[in-house]
Amino acid sequence: MQDRSGEAEPDWVFWVDEIEMDVMAGRCWTELHRPLRAVPALETVLCRFDPTHARDKALYLTWLAHAYIDAGEVEQGAKTAERALDLACGIASVRPITRVEEVSRRLSHHRNTPGVTALLDRLSERKEP
Repeated sequence: MQDRSGEAEPDWVFWVDEIEMDVMAGRCWTELHRPLRAVPALETVLCRFDPTHARDKALYLTWLAHAYIDAGEVEQGAKTAERALDLACGIASVRPITRVEEVSRRLSHHRNTPGVTALLDRLSERKEP
């Protein structure tokens, strides 16, 4: 496909829509440890996100969980990670579970916080034979 100038459009234009751009912005704010920007961006886009894309939604929820933790909202971070875990358990991809485990490592020193305890217990149960 070509743009108006006759130049070939880059491949990414076919999969990067407004939702994907908003997700990328939220993820960037999360990686920059700017939770006041990341949380609203990710919450807004996740409300519009198609629930049939469980793998992607689980992954994006993990970035939201990290942003909550950066904001000092440990319980909300754990709750969000648990939502990601719920989605991740029903799909064949290991990446979302790996991301939830990354969140859980950040939360591990808050083990006595009720939401954190529930998340860590669920992850522990998954690993037991």
